[in-house]
Amino acid sequence: MVWVPLGHLRTHRLTVQRPSNNHCPKMSVAWLLDWSWSLDGLRDCIATGIQSVRDCDTTALTTVACLLVLFVWYCYHVGREQPRPYVTVNSLMQSADVNGLQNGYVYCQSPECVRCTHNDGLNQKLYHNLQEYAKRYSWSGMGRIHKGIREQGRYLNSRPSIQKPEVFFLPDLPTTPYFSRDAQKHDVELLERNFQTILCEFETLYKAFSNCSLPQGWKMNSTPSGEWFTFYLVNQGVCVPRNCRKCPRTYRLLGSLRTCIGNNVFGNACISVLSPGTVITEHYGPTNIRIRCHLGLKTPSGCELVVGGEPQCWAEGRCLLFDDSFLHTAFHEGSAEEGPRVVFMVDLWHPNVAAAERQALDFIFAPGR
Repeated sequence: MVWVPLGHLRTHRLTVQRPSNNHCPKMSVAWLLDWSWSLDGLRDCIATGIQSVRDCDTTALTTVACLLVLFVWYCYHVGREQPRPYVTVNSLMQSADVNGLQNGYVYCQSPECVRCTHNDGLNQKLYHNLQEYAKRYSWSGMGRIHKGIREQGRYLNSRPSIQKPEVFFLPDLPTTPYFSRDAQKHDVELLERNFQTILCEFETLYKAFSNCSLPQGWKMNSTPSGEWFTFYLVNQGVCVPRNCRKCPRTYRLLGSLRTCIGNNVFGNACISVLSPGTVITEHYGPTNIRIRCHLGLKTPSGCELVVGGEPQCWAEGRCLLFDDSFLHTAFHEGSAEEGPRVVFMVDLWHPNVAAAERQALDFIFAPGR
């Protein structure tokens, strides 16, 4: 039998390895030592913290407390803040007389017309539509639209009288009464290549004017003198199926245009006819986000378009681009023998409206929204 000395073994280790007969767990000496050290450390930490507070300057503590209170108050105030009241469309336009004459232009008062119907709370509705769009898609690229809707009243009221869109003004867009052909080069060239196609379909339609009554599909517009007729294929973003069936090739051509506005209330496509002796009173268009394109079909002498005080003449087979949010008018002072002035009119996107903005504006100003 070999005897092994136990001088180097710790007794508390033996205690842990050899529990008592009654099986009651005993706390090891090492655990007690660790616990004692932890309590001492915690006491020292608390004492150090208290001493640090005592040593801190009272003014600094008061300042921190005040800032904290102000921060809490600010969060509460922002959380309870309601959207600011917006200026409605009624206050953005001049008051109408008994005949519905505003800005020298007779309004149709139709409940479907986005320009002629003045709904209270329009700006709040537009802001709601923008928020709904951002929730579905993204706020990215919406800065100008958000700015335009929030400050619509200020923008419209502060605009010079030469340019005052009546429904929606998008800020920070370059402004000019007329645009060069290169502004929407692809669509301009496509329209001009199809000049004869559009002209032939118009001449077929115009034969119906031999009767005294207004032919089906045509609309007569208010003018101080003469007659102004329009035949819409797309009216405020809504296709007119019966009219489109009468001009199938022209309607298909619209689908080939890259920048045609066809999905919101600011988009129109129509044939516009001015009889000799007609004057269209000066008026403003509803928005600056579009360019109005006129393709000359029949352009007798004595016809002019005046936009922002600058006159231009149409030419057959050529496109004329202008911003109709400027004050504009048109007239036909030619003789009756020369016949009517006829243009094919289509609304195109302003070249400086980004793709993301176009998508959002189609959503916000969707027909019926």
